[in-house]
Amino acid sequence: MELECVYTLANEVVRLQFVAMERSLRAVGCDLPLRVIPFDEQKFALPANAEWFHSSLHDWLTGHGSMPMYRKYDCITRANYVYADADIVFLEDPRKALAPLEGFIVADTEWSKPRYTFSRESGEVLPRFTSLWLRRIFNAGFFACDRALYSEPALKETCERPENAFTCLHDNDQTGLNLLVALRGVVPTNLNLPPFEMESTWAGDYPGEYEPLWREAGRKPMFIHWAGPVLNDPCETRPINRLFLEFLTAAERHEWEAMQAEKLARERINGRWPLGVRLLNQAVKRLYPRYHVQPRQP
Repeated sequence: MELECVYTLANEVVRLQFVAMERSLRAVGCDLPLRVIPFDEQKFALPANAEWFHSSLHDWLTGHGSMPMYRKYDCITRANYVYADADIVFLEDPRKALAPLEGFIVADTEWSKPRYTFSRESGEVLPRFTSLWLRRIFNAGFFACDRALYSEPALKETCERPENAFTCLHDNDQTGLNLLVALRGVVPTNLNLPPFEMESTWAGDYPGEYEPLWREAGRKPMFIHWAGPVLNDPCETRPINRLFLEFLTAAERHEWEAMQAEKLARERINGRWPLGVRLLNQAVKRLYPRYHVQPRQP
């Protein structure tokens, strides 16, 4: 695979995560153009060799009322790219890691926590391809491909089919991407599975020291992804978080700590729903996964 560009998705809310991701990418020697898909209109100044990227596909998704994360669909209409969420820090140049590979490449342990990779509808479709379908699911925060899986018209037509519309337009980007890739007959190559067995790329898989797991040649992951509350929880003291913090200046660290303290204070003020409501929420989610009591908003 010969990469031509790196895609990500960001806005002002995740600016510090983006800053760390971009600096880590350059630190490992990758000078590819960085195309930043806008999550919304909250843009910020970008560094050199990075640009905001907008396409007509984004307007089409907005017209359907789809969440902005779906905008990363743009990537699967293109070739020779790598997509990385803003909350990723690169440990190796993706050009080097992906050069000997071809096809659709992922790197995650989502197969061990699959509940967020399929909807009720797609959970009935994916097993039709293989009984081992859980080995093919992936986290939508990182993927690369040397070919376009869809033309833009074909992507729109597939998403708008009644049997696909909820998953591909109104659930979330992860369930949607997994379904779209499967419908194309594509089998992802997951670098965290045999024969590669790269160590986990998810920060949540490292509750303690991580470096001893990476000493064996070839086991160090290409990147670390802070998906979920692993980095955002102010109470977290995981050693792995140092990999993110080291790419921030002292002023940026102070800004990050202030943001986290403000978030914690806001959550304490708002509190949690009463126990009875939380238990009802869990029961509803088990019976009807699509519906649940929304968290109390700040």
